[in-house]
Amino acid sequence: MHSPCKRHTLGRLTGAALLCAAAALPATSMAADYPEHPINLIVSYGPGGGTDLVARMMAPYLQKYLGNDARIVVLNRPGAGGAIGFSELARAKPDGYTIGFINTPNLLTIPIERSTNFTWRDFDLIGNLIDDPGSFTVREDSPVKTLADLAAYAKKNPGAVTVGTTGTGSDDHLAMLRFQQTASTRLNHVPYKGASEVRTALTGGEIVIGAMNIGEALQYQKGGTPLRILGQMSKTRSAALPDVPTFKEQGYDFELASLRGLAAPKGLPDPVRAKLVEAVKKTYDDPEFQAKARELFAPLRYLAPDDYARTLEQDEAELRAQWAASPWKDK
Repeated sequence: MHSPCKRHTLGRLTGAALLCAAAALPATSMAADYPEHPINLIVSYGPGGGTDLVARMMAPYLQKYLGNDARIVVLNRPGAGGAIGFSELARAKPDGYTIGFINTPNLLTIPIERSTNFTWRDFDLIGNLIDDPGSFTVREDSPVKTLADLAAYAKKNPGAVTVGTTGTGSDDHLAMLRFQQTASTRLNHVPYKGASEVRTALTGGEIVIGAMNIGEALQYQKGGTPLRILGQMSKTRSAALPDVPTFKEQGYDFELASLRGLAAPKGLPDPVRAKLVEAVKKTYDDPEFQAKARELFAPLRYLAPDDYARTLEQDEAELRAQWAASPWKDK
């Protein structure tokens, strides 16, 4: 027979064991049951842009690898260079039912240039999927056929060359500023809510130059939009654009690209985060997904969360140094 003291000690040990077991059950159950209802996927740019096209193409694969009859609902939240969508994502409940694409450099430049409720550190990173170099495009009937033509025209007509971008501080905008500096000329910035608006403005004659990512430009060309790509801001020529020289080849020594990856509000439950990270990696590895990405001219580059964080940290430091030396904010 146990003494009262021994019974009390045994009871405490048994209670502690039960509490530990109970604490372990929700995490296991959460991972198994998630998702139990639709997941909202925020795209911080308008319909028809590069991020939107990739999001809608990707959704079925993410659903497949999440299992549980997962359903992804793409929500476009364009405006303010991406800040509206990033803000909505940052303040959402961290339960795995709101995720979104985060785009560089906008995600990094916006908090540098103005007060926001987010930085990249306010998100749980799930994984990067896309690394899309920038480009300058003109209408097919434009007399501007090379970057040298563009520089010459801009010098003869200061301020007359309008450049459409996806917002202040975007890779498109930074590209415009770097070209302006390198070419010793002056261009006129016109921000829009997304690449599809830039395309519409360009084809309608509202702007002279459409600054957009290579994947977007090629997708629009494929769809019948009469565009000419003047140059690509990559280290080497894309296999999809072997006849279009890089900016560096044309004498303008800089590279710019946009990373597009998935993130969630900070504070995801560990089992939910692990399931999302695994589903994104399986999506990236899927040969059918990779084939569809090639059809969209979406250059893939997978970064696991830790590598993604290191890349964002390094890019942020470089952009802060650039801001200190020469702020990119429109006057």
